[in-house]
Amino acid sequence: MKILLVEDEQKLAEALQKGLAHEGYTVDIISDGKKALSRISLHRSDYDVIILDLMLPSMDGLEICKQVREMNITVPILVLTARAETDTKVQLLLAGADDYLVKPFSFAELNARLQALLRRPNESLPEKLTVGDIELNPAERKVMREGREIPLTLKEFGLLEYFMRHPNQVVNREDLLSHLWDFNYVGFSNVVDVHVKNLRRKLSNDGGNVLETVRGVGYRLAE
Repeated sequence: MKILLVEDEQKLAEALQKGLAHEGYTVDIISDGKKALSRISLHRSDYDVIILDLMLPSMDGLEICKQVREMNITVPILVLTARAETDTKVQLLLAGADDYLVKPFSFAELNARLQALLRRPNESLPEKLTVGDIELNPAERKVMREGREIPLTLKEFGLLEYFMRHPNQVVNREDLLSHLWDFNYVGFSNVVDVHVKNLRRKLSNDGGNVLETVRGVGYRLAE
């Protein structure tokens, strides 16, 4: 899952990014309100959830929520606020926020709220994903094939989940790179191919090859 974290307190942003990365999320950080709105507008399909601070330079979180929803962008938004007044909470929810968290908060609560948001996307998704004889449980981070568990790294698990949410569709490398690596990723160009190769090897050890290469385009997980 990929998160956009909009937070201008650098230490808090870095701490959250570290904790979320440990939980398997990919996190982009932006500290300015207007820049955040621009990123959301241009890359709306890249993020699974937005964590949005209420008080930001150039544009506050409330206004960002309003404008994002006016653009018919439906990605879930979790607002972080130091203001616990009922009026503030009501304003946020009316502006389009899906949830809010009052500072200071525990990381465990943040993670629980993220899990709750990700369990209720726009289109209802099953708790377990099944493609052919492969079963993936996002909550438990467990993959089974023919009754046997397949141990995967966080990136391999993320790749497989993405493929299983798009069965029989050709997924190109750019989509995988933008969804599973952060926005400013710089690294060797075949990083996706290396991870897909490892994922295919682990899946093939427990059955036939279901992860196909579509030459010049990308990959397809066949049912």
